[in-house]
Amino acid sequence: MARYNGPKTKISRRFGEPILGNGKWLDKNSNPPGMHGATKKRKTLGEFALQLREKQKAKYTYGVLEKQFRKTFEEASRRKGVTGENLIKLLEARLDNTVFRMGVAPSRPAARQLVSHKHVTVNGEVVNVPSYQLKPGDIVSLKEKSKDNTAVTSQIRGRNMKFSWVDWNEADMQGTFITYPERDSIPENIKEQLIVELYSK
Repeated sequence: MARYNGPKTKISRRFGEPILGNGKWLDKNSNPPGMHGATKKRKTLGEFALQLREKQKAKYTYGVLEKQFRKTFEEASRRKGVTGENLIKLLEARLDNTVFRMGVAPSRPAARQLVSHKHVTVNGEVVNVPSYQLKPGDIVSLKEKSKDNTAVTSQIRGRNMKFSWVDWNEADMQGTFITYPERDSIPENIKEQLIVELYSK
């Protein structure tokens, strides 16, 4: 299963945001990576560089590689509505991201691991594909055997109330993907219109 395994703090420093972690190192050293990061004069980014930067930021944020990201964009462009918003909605509807939003895992990589190790079910069926696209009304739950696994349940921290498009019942260890979220309720700092412009060339 393809995924990014490179340095995480380096990526966060490149973008100046805690994309792949808690961002604690950004307070200590927020300069871009490299031996001349603190002193080298950086060129003003051109139009293409800005567009590419936003695409890379989205890919790293949601843990998607290039080919899969392109397929997601193509699906977003086929749907009715604004392509950029559709893209973010599809990324949010991924199973690993939804498990993270429900508070079952502390991070997207941890949620991806839960899914790929067959701890998660969708509508009663075990699904081990992190990119599985949820539809409104789908029930996401921990497998019965996993509910007694303290290594899994100790990571549950509960849903953040601002994520209104998902629900999580801690007593039943079961949640619902209620609807696709509106763009203004998604906290990720991604300028999706730049991604649309990049792929439209």
